Amino acid sequence: MTREVDLFVIGGGSGGVRAARIAAGHGARVAIAEEHRWGGTCVIRGCVPKKLMVYAAEFGHALEDAAGYGWTVSGSFDWHALLARKDAEITRLSGLYVALLQKTGVEVLEGRATLVGTHTVDVGGTRFEAKHILVATGGVPTRPAIEGAELAITSNEAFHLPELPRRVTLVGGGYIGLEFAGIFRGLGSEVTLVHHGQEVLRGFDIDLRHAVTANLRQQGVTLRFGTELTAIEPLPSGALKANCSAGEPLESDVVMFATGRSPATAELGLERVGVALGPRGELVVDAGGRTNVPHIFGVGDCTGGLALTPVAVRDGHALADRLFGKGSAPSAHDAYPTAVFCSPPAATVGLPESVAVEHGHEVDVYLANFKPLFHSLSGREERVMMKLVVDRVTDRVLGAHMVGRDAPEIIQTLAIAIGLGARKADLDRTLALHPTSAEELVLMRIRRSNSL
Repeated sequence: MTREVDLFVIGGGSGGVRAARIAAGHGARVAIAEEHRWGGTCVIRGCVPKKLMVYAAEFGHALEDAAGYGWTVSGSFDWHALLARKDAEITRLSGLYVALLQKTGVEVLEGRATLVGTHTVDVGGTRFEAKHILVATGGVPTRPAIEGAELAITSNEAFHLPELPRRVTLVGGGYIGLEFAGIFRGLGSEVTLVHHGQEVLRGFDIDLRHAVTANLRQQGVTLRFGTELTAIEPLPSGALKANCSAGEPLESDVVMFATGRSPATAELGLERVGVALGPRGELVVDAGGRTNVPHIFGVGDCTGGLALTPVAVRDGHALADRLFGKGSAPSAHDAYPTAVFCSPPAATVGLPESVAVEHGHEVDVYLANFKPLFHSLSGREERVMMKLVVDRVTDRVLGAHMVGRDAPEIIQTLAIAIGLGARKADLDRTLALHPTSAEELVLMRIRRSNSL
């Protein structure tokens, strides 16, 4: 027997769940299937558990900083206690996803969904005939094709290690690698970061990248640039030896690949029904999330677009509105804020300087680099970097970039102004809130002379 629905959603992550809930709220008959845990990458094995572990790591720095403020603090860290509390919170959040779906009348299915016809979805032998189908299956970590790659972990396993490793080799200079470098280092591990390039955080503003690198070194993270792993082999001691294309081998207790993620679209039956996939297996979609099969859509990481939870949520919501509500324009992704929760964190909104120049803008650049008040007593040599990229002709702020304590919170607020078309003059006439680091954003007056 085949059951009929208006929308079938494959994937119980942030984008799929939002689309299902909004569609059901518009009166549509909706079913959603998830084969693992509800909440997707962000809740289960990404943003949320990672941020909780970042908080834990920051206490390691705070204990050191407290001495500069007259405190005598001693303490010990319990890895197992952290994991237990983290797992309990993830279980709670995952349960909330299911509860919210059921509250809005969505049929919740546990199991793997596959396309067996252009409108037909199978879940464990039960078939659904769907007017519209949404694929929101997220992504999976990738591993380099080298000998011994199976001995390494990815971000998936990093949240469940039986013990805190004493020595960690992290492979990858993207946001995942840098965030886990800060986590492990803050919790007391010796960390070596291996990256094939000469700069971390490809695609981010160059001054932000330099500031992040300087802070990594200041914290004691060993950086091995211009090299990559060629093989991993076990040692009799139980440790791992990682051979490199340049430089000496590295010995550590854990090798972790943070070398990117790929769309999770394999074995869904997409090719069977003629859905076009890109070279990395991503769904090829238009601005509204529609594939080449008109009634099949995709949102989130499986489309190969911006791998940001708020983007998936907004796109899922907009899609449900267009299909079942009063309609909605495609989401705009031109001034999105994003953060890297390294230590200290980095955050950005709008265009990097190089991209602004490539787009034909004549730019003025305002740059500040200073030791924040907090570290005047802590003794830590940690600096704040702030940068504004401004269109010289219109005075509009094209991009803002920051590295430092509370950078994500500050940039989130500034994103509102930039999204509304704020000019540098608007920032200049804003009264500074003193003493804060954020006040520097409205006090920068001197243009950098060596703009690109």
